[in-house]
Amino acid sequence: MTKKILLYGINFAPELTGIGKYTGELAAWLTTRGHQVRVVTAPPYYPAWKVGTGFRNGWSVEDIRGEGRLQVRRCPLWVPRQPGGIKRMLHLASFALSSFPVMLRQIVWRPDVVWVVEPALFCAPTAVVVARLCGAKAWLHVQDFEVDAAFDLGLLRGRFLRGLVAGAERWLMRRFDVVSTISQRMHQRLLDKGVAPAKARLAVNWVDMAAFALPCADGVAAYRRELNILDGAVVALYSGNMGGKQGLEVLADVARLCLDNAAPGYADANPTYKSIVFVFCGNGAGRADLVARCAGQPNVRFLDLQPADRLPDLLATADIHLLPQKAEAADLVMPSKLTGMLASARVVVASAHAGTELATVVQTCGLVVPPGDAVAFAQAVRGLAGDAALRERLGAAGFLYAQAHLDREAVLSVFEAQLNFLPG
Repeated sequence: MTKKILLYGINFAPELTGIGKYTGELAAWLTTRGHQVRVVTAPPYYPAWKVGTGFRNGWSVEDIRGEGRLQVRRCPLWVPRQPGGIKRMLHLASFALSSFPVMLRQIVWRPDVVWVVEPALFCAPTAVVVARLCGAKAWLHVQDFEVDAAFDLGLLRGRFLRGLVAGAERWLMRRFDVVSTISQRMHQRLLDKGVAPAKARLAVNWVDMAAFALPCADGVAAYRRELNILDGAVVALYSGNMGGKQGLEVLADVARLCLDNAAPGYADANPTYKSIVFVFCGNGAGRADLVARCAGQPNVRFLDLQPADRLPDLLATADIHLLPQKAEAADLVMPSKLTGMLASARVVVASAHAGTELATVVQTCGLVVPPGDAVAFAQAVRGLAGDAALRERLGAAGFLYAQAHLDREAVLSVFEAQLNFLPG
């Protein structure tokens, strides 16, 4: 049964990471299934925090697939150079305001489903209003509990303010016909916030497993040449957004602690010696600080975010994937970059407390260390660098997990089935 689906959110393709990547892929996939899709979004700006080349910060319409099957309406927003706290709130509010009249005009199109993604929760009221006025179902998809994260990470402060905002969030969530999120722990948090069990859904992020099944030896070799990485060196890779929730500062310390692998006499005293090269790939508000922290470290390379068609080769270049995360962000977000890491069949070292969902997933296909503990992180990296068999075994386990739980066709087929059986 084909439907008219209105997708609403601040991030969309051609952004290469995070919510924009997934919403863009969702829209494209739905059109291949015969659905008509309209998107109300902003010009691409993330994670560089500046409007992308070739886009203007204004209102525009793009007919991407022709015949009205996928139309994208972009609305202007304020993009701060250094996001944080009140600036981030104003940034989100600016899009909510500029997109409001555009969303109202979609009522005459009469969508069957109005799907809105959080962040930004500022957009949720408009989504509910439009859905009610045109008789559509309202679906909120939570990629990130932005209210909880903003207070837990110190971006916003004050008990009274937190109570006020949390109360508004709970009230808004109860207005939706469906509320979905991307992990089991986040699903439980929906229930804790008062979402009825019959309305709560699990809708995990996905990965295109077919893209990782293709031979990529030439692509891997090309990256090693570009980055001047010698044969035999072990590559430890971080690839993704460089923002506030990642706890990236620990990576500079980990790279520094692994420098003594190259110290005189170290190789003779350690039969499992391997030179370790750290590759930090990404853009975002935290990149400049990470570059400064790594100044003068010869075992560190930096890359900008890579095109989507090169991502499988980049991830396969890694021998070890690095996944730092601040303790305060545990179970408020599930790092979307993990899907590609697992699909690449490479071992993961993640920082997470025991019992969190991230730790539960990674412990079957990698090593988990306490958040912020650079010494433990470095020990894990060095141990894996010297044990190729363990890296291969854990990487294979990650691939099997991705194949069983994260394949794009399977995940989105479940989503499509849920569209056809929305609560009355």
